[in-house]
Amino acid sequence: MKKIILSEAHESSYSILPGGTKMYEDLKQIFWWDGMKKDIAYFVACCDICNKVKADHQKPTGLLQPLPVSQWKWDDVCMDFITELPRTQRGKDAIWVIVDTLTKVAHFIPISTRYRADELAQLYVSRIVSLHGV
Repeated sequence: MKKIILSEAHESSYSILPGGTKMYEDLKQIFWWDGMKKDIAYFVACCDICNKVKADHQKPTGLLQPLPVSQWKWDDVCMDFITELPRTQRGKDAIWVIVDTLTKVAHFIPISTRYRADELAQLYVSRIVSLHGV
């Protein structure tokens, strides 16, 4: 009975060969048995079509490459934006995070997602370069 349920769920015309996680999430709403998650993972792993399709669109894994270590503070920085925050009274709805890769010192600058590149450049000079130099 389990094999029939798994086969029907996996080869249904309503979905295109769902992976193990999606299949489990869908099935657990209707069925349950001891070891169900493990059975689904095994069933999907044994699917020839899934294995062929998966191999085509995934890059081969490789070894992690170390990042070069900076010689001086603030020579190399990493930046990220935290967006979709509630708007403040001053109109800020994002945070610009700037981190020195050597010391891991971080600056969190409140910004608006409407800022243009030239405005961000001016802010970078006034808030980062003025403190740490070029």
